[in-house]
Amino acid sequence: MNRLLQLILALAAASIALPAAAQPKPEDASYRAVNPPQPTEAGPGKVEVVEFFWYGCPHCYTLEPVLRDWASKLPPDVTLRKVHVPFREVRHQQLYYTLEVMGKADELNDKVFNAIHQERNPLNTPERMADFVSKHGIDRQKFLDTYGSFTVRTRMSRANQLADGYKIDGVPALGVNGKYLTAPSMAGSNLAALQVVDKLVARERKAN
Repeated sequence: MNRLLQLILALAAASIALPAAAQPKPEDASYRAVNPPQPTEAGPGKVEVVEFFWYGCPHCYTLEPVLRDWASKLPPDVTLRKVHVPFREVRHQQLYYTLEVMGKADELNDKVFNAIHQERNPLNTPERMADFVSKHGIDRQKFLDTYGSFTVRTRMSRANQLADGYKIDGVPALGVNGKYLTAPSMAGSNLAALQVVDKLVARERKAN
């Protein structure tokens, strides 16, 4: 047996003998790693969960009540941040960040979803949006002024950058601490996705 053949056989034996811990592990299909990790706003010692959504998405609409119940039980060191992506209807994103700047996003979130998905009001023009918010106690002109503001545009840009960093290609999706992404479409259901989030949050809390 020549020396080259001996070397080939030795290398083959070494690869077969690698311990299981050294073998690459397949990624869990219910989530994926985010590479590179994305910045968070939660602060030191806290874990941030990000919901990527679009007002016009029926799957986001069905996730909302489940997510709201889940969020009501979060420990103090875990935060939930909503990020509206420019998916199909960029004006919905502008609506969300206008309400956020005005301090009304949490208050009107469910009402916006219901208007679109139950009342068949598309809320796809500034005028329709202004009519809608005025029925809920918001000054119409103040809304329109805020809608076209630099502050709203800046928040939209930041949201787009984060969505790009997470490589969002569909909604709803849930990011964990800038490092992981899951979604009902990956985990199998809304509840399963939140169970994956719980697992990843627990991992990050230990890391902190």
